[in-house]
Amino acid sequence: MTYPRVQQTIAGRALVEGFGYWSGRDVQLEFRPAAPGSGITFVRSDLGPAARVPARVEHRVEVPRRTNLRCGGVEVEMVEHVLAALAGMGIDNCEVWTNQPEMPGCDGSAAPFVDALVRAGAVSQGIDAPRLEVSDIFCVTEGDSWMEARPAARGECSLEFQLDYSGVRAIGRQVARATLTPERFRREIAPCRTFVLQSEADQLRQQGLGARVTPRDLLVFGENGPIDNRLRFPNECARHKALDVIGDLALAGRRIVGQFVAYRSGHRLHAEMTRQLIQRFAAAPLRASA
Repeated sequence: MTYPRVQQTIAGRALVEGFGYWSGRDVQLEFRPAAPGSGITFVRSDLGPAARVPARVEHRVEVPRRTNLRCGGVEVEMVEHVLAALAGMGIDNCEVWTNQPEMPGCDGSAAPFVDALVRAGAVSQGIDAPRLEVSDIFCVTEGDSWMEARPAARGECSLEFQLDYSGVRAIGRQVARATLTPERFRREIAPCRTFVLQSEADQLRQQGLGARVTPRDLLVFGENGPIDNRLRFPNECARHKALDVIGDLALAGRRIVGQFVAYRSGHRLHAEMTRQLIQRFAAAPLRASA
C-alpha cells in the first residue's frame, strides 16, 4: 500500500493520554475528523473551541529542542511527533484537540499517536491531495549542518538522515534511510524515541525542566549506552531524527514528493527547508483553518 492520491481524514475519534516532558502536566489529546482541505489544526480545548492553531510553518516560534506553534496568542508545544504521525500515515485533514499547551511525550516516539490513528481508521475524502513536488536541487545550511532536496524519480518521498555523535562512543555515527509509506513509517520510523545525553538531562533538571521524566520514558545515554532502557534499532537515534524531519516538513501543509538528505540538522533548519520548499515549488497558497 502507498499513499492514495486523494485527501484523507480519520473515520472516528481517538484519545492519547500522557504528560508533557517539559511541563510535567497531565494532558489529553484527541484526534478528530476534519473537512476536506482544512489541513491539520490544533485546538486548545482548555481555552475553548475557537482557540485554534493551523499546523503551518508561518506559525512556528523558535524554541530549543522542539517545534512550537503560535497563532493569535494561542500556543501549542512539542508538536513534531504528532505531525510526523499524521504525515507518516497519510492523514491530510485532522483536528488535534488538547487540554494543555504541550503534547504528551508518551514514550518519546510517534508510535502512540500512530496507534491512535490506526484505531480511528482512515477515510477517503474524494478530492485530490495538495502536493509539493521538488523539481530541482537545492540545499539549506546552518554552520556544519545541512539539508538537501532533490527531485524524486518515482513520485515518492524518501529521506536519509546522517547523525554524527562521533564524540559520544555510545551513539557514534549513524545513518537512517526510508522511502515513506504508511507501512514503513509505522514499522521503521514511528517507534524510534527521543534521546538525550545524561549530561543534557542533568542540565535540564537543574533548570527545573523534565522533572517528571525518567530514563524509562525516553533514551538517556550514559557512557555505555541507554540508561535503564534498550534500543529498538541499532540506529534508533538516526531514525528518530528522521521522524523529526517528517514532522517538521509536515508544516508545509502538503504531501511532499522529493528526496531529502540531512546531516546533523535540527528543527530550525528543517523549518527553513520547509519555507524554501513552499517558496520554490508550491503552486497555490492554502487557506488557513483558524
